[in-house]
Amino acid sequence: MTSANREAVIYFEFLRGWQNETVVKELCVASATAGEMFRFKSPYKMASHGSSECGINLADGHIEYKDLHTVFTEA
Repeated sequence: MTSANREAVIYFEFLRGWQNETVVKELCVASATAGEMFRFKSPYKMASHGSSECGINLADGHIEYKDLHTVFTEA
């Protein structure tokens, strides 16, 4: 019987939303054998907003924010 290695690293970049909530912008899930990165759209309509410190912007992204939980659990 072989033991499955279930160790993973979860890394995310975020911005602050309207009510100072954490808005996940990029999510990376990686193990010793594979890794995936996901970029999310803004959770609400707003003017272009980003961080000059890290270079991410809420206007970037290709996955609907409402799918964050599903993407994370499947990854």
